[in-house]
Formats: sequence, structure tokens, C-alpha cells
Amino acid sequence: MDNKSKRIMVIAGTAFAAALIVIIIAVEAVGDLTRKKVDTSEGLQIIEHAEAAKVTAIETKIQNLEEQEKKEEEAEDTRSIKEIFTSAVVMGDSITAGFSEYDILNASSVVAEIGAGLDGLGEQIKKLKEINPQVVFLSYGMNDILSTQGDTDLFIENYKSVIKELQKEVPNTKIFVNSIFPVSRQEREREPAFQQLDEYNKVLREMCDKQQIAYVDNTELVSEQYYEEDGVHFKPDFYPIWAKRMAEVASL
Repeated sequence: MDNKSKRIMVIAGTAFAAALIVIIIAVEAVGDLTRKKVDTSEGLQIIEHAEAAKVTAIETKIQNLEEQEKKEEEAEDTRSIKEIFTSAVVMGDSITAGFSEYDILNASSVVAEIGAGLDGLGEQIKKLKEINPQVVFLSYGMNDILSTQGDTDLFIENYKSVIKELQKEVPNTKIFVNSIFPVSRQEREREPAFQQLDEYNKVLREMCDKQQIAYVDNTELVSEQYYEEDGVHFKPDFYPIWAKRMAEVASL
């Protein structure tokens, strides 16, 4: 149970205790009207003192939980992005290659090739096997949209084949699948195939759900300021943002 849930339970307990006191007082008041008056002041004082002690203890618990939560929030991960991805590899096309081109990740954490698509990853899978990481993040689809021209069934069939091969070659490596990044508005208008990009991501997410593979949704990360002039690739300052998202999903 997390701190927030604990705090909610403690507060609920306090409310119940307060309600109990009100009920007791109400019962005593009704009793005064229906029976001979009895001196209950001593008993009520005992109850009040006991409830006050409970409330004080509860308030102390809440304060301790809040202080603990604050300390956890203030604790910062001082590791560099390269250190965070020491046991992980990002595998993909020219967009992924930016991690090594801009020196965001170590070369051993990037397996990428310009123009790479799902139907020709033999060499990349061989290299990944040599590295044998604990985690691999797949990032394909941009080139596959162009090669399959709207055939999402073929796209998913190719993706499944890649995952099956990875599970065979690196069985102890946990697989994560990145969503396909959106392109700029101008590029979507220029290349009709990209107008189906959202549909490709939809079937990709569905495939991950069925395969029980974690899906990294990056669609909200991108804004126009991060695009290179071609409207497809990204500037250096985008890569730490992307790396952070992947690290959060995989709890690196």
C-alpha cells in the first residue's frame, strides 16, 4: 500500500472516531429525556480523553507519512542517462541512431541503422545477441509505413516475426515496443502514407496487449519545436526526453 492510500485510511479512521463520539453524546442526550438523569460526566471524560489520544496518534501518523513522502519526492536520481541505460539497448532506424550520433547514449546501448525496417533486421538482431542486454526497446515503423503502404496486417505480421526471433535469440531480455513517432504536419501532407500513422499505432498497441509486451506511448512527447527540417527526425534536445520516458516505463 502506498503512502497516499495509507493517509486516506488514517483520515477515514479519524472521521469514524469523531462520528462515534457524536453518536455517544446523542445517545446520552436521548437517555436524559427518557430516564432518570444519571451522572455520566466521568464516563464521557474518559471517552473524550481516549478519543483525543487516538486523534493525536493519528495526526502524528499522518505527519510522519507526509514527511516520508516528501523525502521520497525530494530524492533525485543522480545517474546520467548513459548510466541509466547501461543494461539496456534501443534498437531501431535512423531516428534511433540519433542517440549515438548526438552522444546521448553509449554505443553499446544503441543498435540502429538508417532505413531499417522490420523485414531486414538480421544483422541488428545478431548484434543485439552479442550485447545480450537485460532490456531492449524496439523503435520501428516509420520506414515500414512507407513500405507496406497501408497494409497494417503485413506490418503487424512483420513485427511479430521480429519479436519471436528476439525471444528465441535473447530469451532473458525484456522487450519494450515504442510507438511510431508522429511526423510534422507538413510531412503528413506531403506523404499520404503518413496519414495512416495513427492507425499503425493503434494496431501496434493491440499487438503488444495480446503479446503481453509493454508499449511505450510517445505520441504526446513530440512538438513542432523538436523536428529537424525534414519533419521526421529530431533535434538533439528531444532525445533525453524520449530516454526518460522509456526509463520510466521500464523502471530503469
